[in-house]
Amino acid sequence: MTTPALPRFAVVAAGAMGSAVANRLTAAGCTVYTSLDGRSEATRQRAKEAGMIDVPLVDMVAKANWILSILPPRDALSFAEKIRDAAARSGNKPRVFADCNAVNPETAKRIAGVFAGTGIRFIDAAIIGEPSKDGYDPTFYASAAAENGDVLDEFAAFSKYGLKVSPLKGQGVGVGDASAVKMSYAGIYKGTVGSYTTMILATAEALVTELSMSQPAVLDRIVRTVPPMLPRAYRWVGEMEEIADFVGGREGDVYRGLARVYERVGKSLDGDQADVDVLKRFVEDAKNTQRK
Repeated sequence: MTTPALPRFAVVAAGAMGSAVANRLTAAGCTVYTSLDGRSEATRQRAKEAGMIDVPLVDMVAKANWILSILPPRDALSFAEKIRDAAARSGNKPRVFADCNAVNPETAKRIAGVFAGTGIRFIDAAIIGEPSKDGYDPTFYASAAAENGDVLDEFAAFSKYGLKVSPLKGQGVGVGDASAVKMSYAGIYKGTVGSYTTMILATAEALVTELSMSQPAVLDRIVRTVPPMLPRAYRWVGEMEEIADFVGGREGDVYRGLARVYERVGKSLDGDQADVDVLKRFVEDAKNTQRK
């Protein structure tokens, strides 16, 4: 009996999440391609450690039968268009394109529309959680149009290759539903972290003392969530803007404001460090208060 061939993946990009996903797949024996044109040395090193194979984009499209797009949300649509165009030029095409980015449902539908009539199947996937590590994997929530239910089932079966997939099914479920879960979750979690950050940057020193007395659980959450946010703040700008469009109306302005907060933190991290220093000092003061 012939053993079925393992799926061939492409994962773009080889950031913290993408390389962790690739590492799970290569550990299971799968081939994972990527394209590192213009990427930093740190990204190239992550890709190498994850066992990813660097090829030009057109070759990646020709070789892979599953493409997992794991990018900053601002790049999600343009990347899908690049894949469509590369497939048209090469004459070969992937079977499935899974958009795994933090985009709102309407953006997910626009990305799905990129592949209409191309023969490339589309899955709306949304990753919730941190990059994989020992004993832990994030969850891929996934939905698809009714006619792509078979590839959704196939995607769900990739648990045997190390991916934790939760398919969304049922009457009326389709493209956009997985992205809606991501938007709602991120709006709560990252929205809360953004609120903490906003108030710390505008605060009086007595806030640590008051929180330690009246809201110790909130202070503990600040200690646990603000430091890991700092290097990711620039990535969360686009995510907040996607959530703002998801919420809609004037209520969405809350998240547009949080996008500016994360933009401010990201610029501080790359610049004078003043705002970052304020946040770090607050967290250290909080830890010292907790020890007393």
